Amino acid sequence: MYKLLAAAVIVTIALLVYIVVRLLVNFYAERLIKKTKSGWDDALLAHGFFTRLVHLAPALTIYLMTPVLIEETGLLHGLLVKTSLLYMMYTALLTIFSLLSTLEYMYNASYLANRASITGFIQVGKLMFSILVLLLSISIIIERNPLLILSGLTALAAVLLLIFRDTILGFVAGIQIAANRMFKNGDWIQLTKYEVDGEIQEIGLTNVKVQNWDMTISTLPTYSLTNEAVKNWRGMEESGGRRIKRAIYIDIHSIKLCDDAMLERFGKIRYLSEYIDKKLNELRVYHKDYDIDETDLLNSRRLTNIGTFRAYLQNYLSKHPKINQSLTYMVRQLPPNELGLPLELYCFSIEKSWTNYESVQAEIFDHVLAMLDTFDLRAYQRDSHIMVANRAEKPTMTLPAGTS
Repeated sequence: MYKLLAAAVIVTIALLVYIVVRLLVNFYAERLIKKTKSGWDDALLAHGFFTRLVHLAPALTIYLMTPVLIEETGLLHGLLVKTSLLYMMYTALLTIFSLLSTLEYMYNASYLANRASITGFIQVGKLMFSILVLLLSISIIIERNPLLILSGLTALAAVLLLIFRDTILGFVAGIQIAANRMFKNGDWIQLTKYEVDGEIQEIGLTNVKVQNWDMTISTLPTYSLTNEAVKNWRGMEESGGRRIKRAIYIDIHSIKLCDDAMLERFGKIRYLSEYIDKKLNELRVYHKDYDIDETDLLNSRRLTNIGTFRAYLQNYLSKHPKINQSLTYMVRQLPPNELGLPLELYCFSIEKSWTNYESVQAEIFDHVLAMLDTFDLRAYQRDSHIMVANRAEKPTMTLPAGTS
């Protein structure tokens, strides 16, 4: 009866100690923290570091008072001592968790977070401390050396490897990602295998969380970032522009040589006047050197509407305010196919955000399509009204009367 009464007294005193210490910490800690300029103490308070640390007071009270009031040979003594030790270890574990979470929070708030994520390493640290506390707890309960328990687990190594497979692979992948700065939070990635296309929200020990552009959330194994083919758009975001690479298909039947009237009209275009003068002088010299009659269509060299249009677009891109002139830009012909002659624009927009980028691209191709008629060119369109009209206007042969 005495032992039960002593145990009740110990627990009651421990509870009172907890209440008093909790009130003192809440009263003084918050006021002192608010007076400091450092952000670390605020982060520790927000992550419950001081609240969890308070639990050490009742645990120590039980541990220190038990040998004084209860005989060491009794069962109740061992129960209270073991309980207090487990209480202290659990409190220490939660306190360490708060400390690690604070470290992660402060790191993510700094400029270093743009270089690499430490979420995976924080999770590894929490896992290792959890395993350590678990081993110590088992050793306290069964009263055995923790090293003996650890050696006994080697027989279960294969099972443990199977259980912690993703954790081990994720840890190795996390080291590779951090060491090589392969990925970080905020990177835009595309992973075809998992149908992922969006920004990385969090790189954890076992999983990576990605918010896709349709606002869905995808979760994939961390090691997939190193084992699979992943496209990372960070290079584009850090460079001077976002690539525009699109072609329009020119109806081959609309391609022709330029006559004098066309050249005169093209020469009045701001982006072409210098080009036309240069090419005409070049052709005159060529015809003179090789004694070629300029009216001889078979042997002479002449400008074409498609070539002139390509030169116009090249100059148009060189003067466009939204095109990065320090990066490659060109207008090129691709091999013709059943859809016509592809004329591709290759350049880099200085606008990299999706909305602005699409606006620049649309503006350029609006202009390109609108200017086709100026050069007597047509864009290919399957079964277009122009093709139907051309077939309708095609002259038909009228046979003389009496013939069949």
